[in-house]
Amino acid sequence: MSFWSAMVAIAAIIAFANIRMNRDRNRGSGGYERADADAAYTASLEREVADLRKRLEVLERIATDEGETRRLSREIESLRDK
Repeated sequence: MSFWSAMVAIAAIIAFANIRMNRDRNRGSGGYERADADAAYTASLEREVADLRKRLEVLERIATDEGETRRLSREIESLRDK
């Protein structure tokens, strides 16, 4: 191995070590904050999904209950007539 090949190999090893240390250092300080933010975001998404499921249940009930659909349509028509 020539002198310059050895220098390139040493520089690559040092660069890899620096990248690795920076990544580990950043994980240690901000890891917990990010986990809390992700947990809060996940909780808000779960609440939104629960709300959407409730709305979907109502829409399914309206679509499948024939008597309810007819009553709703009569009410809408009576409102239009006024």
